[in-house]
Amino acid sequence: MTSALNPKYSFDSFVVGAANRLAVTAGRTVAENPGSAYNPLFIYSGSGLGKTHLLMAVGHAAKKGAPALNIEYLTLDEYVEAFHAAIAAGQGDAFRRRFQNVDVLLVDDVQFLTNRKEMQSELLRLTEALQVGGHQMVLTSDRPPPDIADLDERLISRLSGGLVVDIGAPDYETRVAILRRKAEERGAKFEPGVLETVADAESGNVRELMGALNRLVAFQAVNDRSINAATAKQLLGIGAEAAPGDGGKGAAREGAAPAPRSGDEFGDFLADVTVTVGKAVEAWRARVGEAVLRWEGEGYRTRRLEALLERDTPAAVDEVITAFTQDVERLKELEAEVAELDPQAAGQSVFRDPERLGEAEEVAAKVRDGAAPPPGPSAAFPLGAYAVGPSNEVAVSAARAVLKQPGKKYNPLVLVGKSGLGKTHLLNAIGLELARGKRAVVACLSTQAFVDELIAAIDGDRVDWWRARYRRATALLLDDIHLIAGKERTQEELFNLFNLLQDKERQLVFTAPAQPHTLPGLEERIASRLAGGLVAELKEPDREVKRAVLERMLGQHGASPDPALVDYLADRPADSVRGLVGELQRVVGAAAAQDGPLTAGLAREVLEGQAPRDSRRSAGFRTSGIVVSSLGGIKSREKMVWDWSDVADRVIEEFR
Repeated sequence: MTSALNPKYSFDSFVVGAANRLAVTAGRTVAENPGSAYNPLFIYSGSGLGKTHLLMAVGHAAKKGAPALNIEYLTLDEYVEAFHAAIAAGQGDAFRRRFQNVDVLLVDDVQFLTNRKEMQSELLRLTEALQVGGHQMVLTSDRPPPDIADLDERLISRLSGGLVVDIGAPDYETRVAILRRKAEERGAKFEPGVLETVADAESGNVRELMGALNRLVAFQAVNDRSINAATAKQLLGIGAEAAPGDGGKGAAREGAAPAPRSGDEFGDFLADVTVTVGKAVEAWRARVGEAVLRWEGEGYRTRRLEALLERDTPAAVDEVITAFTQDVERLKELEAEVAELDPQAAGQSVFRDPERLGEAEEVAAKVRDGAAPPPGPSAAFPLGAYAVGPSNEVAVSAARAVLKQPGKKYNPLVLVGKSGLGKTHLLNAIGLELARGKRAVVACLSTQAFVDELIAAIDGDRVDWWRARYRRATALLLDDIHLIAGKERTQEELFNLFNLLQDKERQLVFTAPAQPHTLPGLEERIASRLAGGLVAELKEPDREVKRAVLERMLGQHGASPDPALVDYLADRPADSVRGLVGELQRVVGAAAAQDGPLTAGLAREVLEGQAPRDSRRSAGFRTSGIVVSSLGGIKSREKMVWDWSDVADRVIEEFR
């Protein structure tokens, strides 16, 4: 079950200050370019500082920019509950496929992963699948990934691999701005100095600030009179006079009870009651709102119902709700039917949109006929975006030869190299080009997904259907073939499928971390067939490749590539493209924090810690792993985001 995005939580209603500017900048960047920048984006802060607001704002902005995007928001507890319900119902695979097809996944409160090893494994798998598919993840927590107790090191690496950014407590000016914005939203007016008095209280978080404002709003509503700064101080328990040397900020009265903490459910309820006093809510709006909450809560698109709320007096409201409910029930029937035959197909977004019921019927018909295609290549990895240089030109040349004569030259083609060199990108790029062919059916997926599908087919007594599905493929491309090691049944099925497709001159492409015969647990008959084609090695990125990657990434960030910056980064040692991208993201994040340009000098300062000689660290403000001082000095706080002692330990971090 997923939750609806709160319409109040948008970027327009988010007050930006020094403590949250970097987080907001990163959020806007992600919303404008989902999946291409800062993926995943990890936001952390203490309670009540706006994590959930910012998370939902990303969802709203992404939806506004591309209405067709499939966006899901849920808390970690909701994710856990939904997963357990799916497992209990025998729909675990359908559950996984559903979330793997989400374009932008927003997960709140991931700190509750502590002591949940099973869910950590599920989230790790989901994160990897979404990144492979070019889908965006944004997560929030009350602490950075390494500080979440008992968290798997692989998951820490994955969550920290995009951008980790925090939100600090708002300063005085930001607190005043927030109070003015919220008072205006509530239609409340105060005498001069009242809101400044509330801001002087230096609340620990925005929620406490709202609790104080709620009390003032409620007091004015009940007493039907405005209050002044002195009355506000009495209500909030703030000293009437400023203590000497405190900069004009009132100290708490000696012996006075501290201001009661608010901002909880009661405080929010009080604010809502105050705002809506005297306003009648039409019954039909309540019915529509209930229907929207119900079906959005179950993960269905509710555009048809939301359209009713945009009208003044829509006709036949009950009939529209009834028809919508019937369509949803039909989608449920279709998805359940498809899940029995093809769990992956059941996870498609078409089964969550009543406006696409016709398409869902067609998909179900194809699955019944056994014509549902196997998983295809990801559109996020086009061949034109693949950087070519001496380090990979043999592999790329072989790929182009395969595309000219599929199944006839270099069959199979095996791409080998360590993690982060672009094997997955090239594999999917080949798949996309092959899929352009007439009547092409290209199966392109990870070996782990291939194994999982076979297990599901065995469990559901549908192995013959599974075999027929892949035997229709005009090309088979498997990523990370070494994951088949030790899985005897899968190797047997792949052996037979390999022979069948090769005899029919259908293209086979695989990726592996090393030469086939050196992969432990791989049967000799499989290894010999892999080695019988062409084994093309990808090496550490050369300068030409690094320059191409940097220029493309800078272009995605909307920045004009600075030749000096590109030269500096391209000349730095990098054992993988992912490592290079990580360094660039650090520099981009630092530039965003300073609101300054991307330069070679900034890059050198961030990556080597070379600050100007006369620079001294000031208090500055704290951002995501970067401390930005008023003198321009930058130091890394979170080494776990960017540094790793042994690159070989990052095998899970296959470059996508």
